Amino acid sequence: MTIAPHVITAPTAPPAAPPARTGWETLSDAMTAETPAIADRDDLRVVIAPGAADGNLAMFVPEAALIAIEGANLGIDPATARPWRFADRNRYAPTWGALTHECAHATHTCWTPPPTAHPQIAGAAMLLEESRIEAAQLRRRPTDRHWLRASTRELVFADTGGPAAAAMLAPTRHAAAHAAALMLARVDAGVLDADECAPAATAIEAVLGRDTLRQLRTLWRIAHRLSDTNTKGMLELGRRWFDIVGPEPHTTPQPGSPLGTAVTGTLGDIAENVAAHQLPPDPAEVADQAARDEAHHTERADTRAADVFGKRPRTGRSTGRTTRAPRDAERAAARVLARALNTASQRERAVTKTTSTLPPGRLRMRGVLAREAQRAAGAIPTAQPFTRTTRKPVPTPPLRVGIACDVSGSMDDYTADAASAAWIIATAADQAVMPARTATLTFERNVLPVTYPGAAPQKVTDFAATGMYEAIDIALDALDGALGLSQPENTRLLVIISDGAFRDEPRAAAQQRLNRLRASGCAVLWLTPDSPWSNPLTGATVHELTNPADTAAAIARAAVAAVRAA
Repeated sequence: MTIAPHVITAPTAPPAAPPARTGWETLSDAMTAETPAIADRDDLRVVIAPGAADGNLAMFVPEAALIAIEGANLGIDPATARPWRFADRNRYAPTWGALTHECAHATHTCWTPPPTAHPQIAGAAMLLEESRIEAAQLRRRPTDRHWLRASTRELVFADTGGPAAAAMLAPTRHAAAHAAALMLARVDAGVLDADECAPAATAIEAVLGRDTLRQLRTLWRIAHRLSDTNTKGMLELGRRWFDIVGPEPHTTPQPGSPLGTAVTGTLGDIAENVAAHQLPPDPAEVADQAARDEAHHTERADTRAADVFGKRPRTGRSTGRTTRAPRDAERAAARVLARALNTASQRERAVTKTTSTLPPGRLRMRGVLAREAQRAAGAIPTAQPFTRTTRKPVPTPPLRVGIACDVSGSMDDYTADAASAAWIIATAADQAVMPARTATLTFERNVLPVTYPGAAPQKVTDFAATGMYEAIDIALDALDGALGLSQPENTRLLVIISDGAFRDEPRAAAQQRLNRLRASGCAVLWLTPDSPWSNPLTGATVHELTNPADTAAAIARAAVAAVRAA
């Protein structure tokens, strides 16, 4: 049994370039672009195509700085491969593992057996090199372990003549030692786990004996610690391996061989474990996906804000909306809330202390003495005897308050107080010193505005609650787009006045939007009636409206709390 050459050291012509316009050339270029990070060198070229590796699974040609990979094993249409995407590599994990293995050769196989070396001693040294370069790769890039594991079965099969030959390994010392170097040595290299290789280890030990296996393990452990350029050390380990194992005998394949059965079974278990392992997401892909999701949410919110607040609904009996002049109590409540917002927005001024050589400032005698001492010593004076305290006001982030009122039939008793609260909040924001904007809308099947962003309503808009559906998800999008409730530069409060009795689809969509707003720092207050069917969304601060007059006061307290916490 002769190990397949992964590193082609003899002068040889590079494999032919893959045929153009078939996807192989594009995939070869894409893999080449990924090798600098894996191999820590930027001169490598990858060729992947059917027949590119000259009958091998993969190989590295140092003279040409070339990695050739057998494309017939890819398992997918090469035109669909996107190797720059971390998750896409899972579709062809064994091939990506083979690329990683050859990159490890390109980086860490920096020695070459001399032409005068005994062929079987050189072969034994190269056999030990297989696990040595993977151990070195993991020390440099621990995250490559998954891909090296993914290629183990194919690499072992390639180095033993294929799956059929591996299943019929004759139980000789040479075959058992060969399997030990390809599998058990990878346990000590950190690629494979001892428990998953236990069946193969038992079969190998049954052939070699415990003492012989221990001696071989000592050799590959020494190899794992050798430097990448230690030719003499690797050849010495190859000689000692050959002395223990002996030359390769002429054997006849044995169907049902216990050694072959254990090796192939263990390799199958390893492949299953790799397939079941969930890789952590790539941070770059997570960030890109988050950016795409945020852009999608922003675009959707802006579109719905334009749809909702770009129209001004008519009033009258046919629409269920009427307007009236605000009452004295509502005007007084607006003034009180405006003063509360002004008080909450007042911040302690930031204090900064500076020193200088000249006034203005407070003179420190210690600084004067230090300056005189420096001058007397003939040194350039550097002491700064004057100190000055500067106090600057801290700007208050703008306040954004969005109010969404449920006008389905079960909320009819609370619409008057919600309309009153909407007018009070919008008017208070207009009167407050701090920059503030509010918007109010109603939602049932249709989402309609009550007060508009940046506009102080002159009259109170009363509305009826007769709807049979609750489009709360659209309402939250519209308020987000109109007020920027998901933008961290503002102090934000979302107020939802509803019993939460929604259908499953809008409820699930609204929960996603509420979670997103809360994650961005937006406070959410839920005002709900005291009823047995009340079911607010998860994550909101819930306040029961046992007394409808508490509506405006509860919103005011939440707004002030949000301002103070900003």
